[in-house]
Amino acid sequence: MASFPPRVNEKLIARSRTVGELLAPTSPFDKKCGRENWTVAFAPDGSYFAWSQGHRVVKLVPWSQCLRNFLVHGTKNAANSLGTRLPRQNSDSAQKNKPCEHIIDCGDIVWSLAFGSSVPEKQSRCVNIEWHRFKFGQDQLLLATGLNNGRIKIWDVYTGKLLLNLMDHTEVVRDLTFAPDGSLILVSASRDKTLRVWDLKDDGNMMKVLRGHQNWVYGCAFSPDSSILCSVGASKAVVAAILV
Repeated sequence: MASFPPRVNEKLIARSRTVGELLAPTSPFDKKCGRENWTVAFAPDGSYFAWSQGHRVVKLVPWSQCLRNFLVHGTKNAANSLGTRLPRQNSDSAQKNKPCEHIIDCGDIVWSLAFGSSVPEKQSRCVNIEWHRFKFGQDQLLLATGLNNGRIKIWDVYTGKLLLNLMDHTEVVRDLTFAPDGSLILVSASRDKTLRVWDLKDDGNMMKVLRGHQNWVYGCAFSPDSSILCSVGASKAVVAAILV
């Protein structure tokens, strides 16, 4: 049987170009960053870009300002000048929703990132709870970080403050995904062979444990209507689960 090389769309390749490059700083003493970069994420509204800087540090960057720097200063210069040209928010009195750069120390190696935003009409699925520690408004933007020790930390993107520390996985959290309906339902995929479903509007309480995988779970994704979750792992199958 004859074999043929794959066809290449030369027009598409011609249009693709590198806009810029973000460089993680080296940190030889405290070992907080400077190693392999494993995960990146965009906020749903495009306001922020986040990436793990090679160990336990995540950098949150206002994307519009980052892109502007790329276009003005060029690929390399924009990356090197990024830390000095973007505003930093160092006090609680700063305007809440103004995009500001943050450096977050997650305390352990960061494997996964996911942004989540709230829709007020979407109430917690735990209807018997009358009191909640956190009340998420329409302007709320959260960042979930999945760590090497199995923990998931939830951060307020606008302030850089830690809101929740979710602890139940026993191995690395390889992937995170929020339901796209604004309910702040978070699903985590782990090397402990499970997926866990968390309701952040119910103060991060765990709703379900999904155990359909026989090996490590690597990734997960919601359907557009947030009713079905598909996941993959160290096997040759896709596992689908109905969540509603």
